[in-house]
Amino acid sequence: MLADITIKHLTHRKEQNTMDNNIVTIDTNNYEAMAKAMGIAGEGTKSSDTKKTQQLPRFRISHSPIMGETKMNGKSVNVEVVEGGTYKLEIPDGDTYYSKTARIRPFMQRYMYKRFVKNMNAKMGEPMGIYHKTVMADTLNVDLKDNQGGFNCGKPAGYIQDFKALPEKTQDLIKQIKRVRVIFGLVDLLEPTNAKGESISFESTPFIWEIDNRDAFKTLGLPFTKLAQLKRLPIQHTIDLATEERKLPNGNVFYLPTSTLDIANKVDLSDADQATFGDFMSWIQNYNQYIVKEWDANMGGNATADMKDIVNDFIEVDAS
Repeated sequence: MLADITIKHLTHRKEQNTMDNNIVTIDTNNYEAMAKAMGIAGEGTKSSDTKKTQQLPRFRISHSPIMGETKMNGKSVNVEVVEGGTYKLEIPDGDTYYSKTARIRPFMQRYMYKRFVKNMNAKMGEPMGIYHKTVMADTLNVDLKDNQGGFNCGKPAGYIQDFKALPEKTQDLIKQIKRVRVIFGLVDLLEPTNAKGESISFESTPFIWEIDNRDAFKTLGLPFTKLAQLKRLPIQHTIDLATEERKLPNGNVFYLPTSTLDIANKVDLSDADQATFGDFMSWIQNYNQYIVKEWDANMGGNATADMKDIVNDFIEVDAS
């Protein structure tokens, strides 16, 4: 069943109707439909009843080391128990696990825009700011409703030929808006530890990974582009991940992902994969419903507390 993506004009704009994805099972014999559902149809070239969606473990790079104590010659010494540049998986209401390397099996990807707006007058205990964010879609070539009642978090529609010719305020606004690649899938931590650096056992776990760094966005796009060119579905392959260090002018460091796509080996699908795929699709639908309700509210409607929890779990401030 082909995901029905409707494009309509609203106030002279194209808009992605992200509420019409009906696919809940995987059909490897229908590449076009599945490529659209998995968010790779543009690479290289409904259900009205929504079930309550569980929070998803968040996957990302931890840029700072975790320090701990060890005994040396009878004295306590601070040492790195988890290195910077390590992947971490944050389990909702649970523990956080770490690994220098990981292997992901991507089920799908989506795109969105986000912009963090600081609260310059925040007092102790108050939020430092809020995120403006759009619905998730399988392409950025359309205008996306955002939770402020606008589109694209304020980014002008269409291609900007001369950025410097724009008003300075518009230039500043555009610089604050990030395009985000959101990957959903299963992750295996290859060298798993806890926050104390102690080795642990680990099983494949569903995850969501929000990638907004410009270089990382491109790096993780390469495997999806390759799969699209070969007409392969992401869920049938794995990607090995490591990190590489980059230095900032002030001497600080940060890390970018490196990726290696295993194109030679194909993963067989299971009944559990079908269920997980359906859960991811439902999660995206719930998230988008919340954003659209917020869009309506700012033009005049209401969003539920459950939907708001989904979005607040997905978006958090990460100064690194």
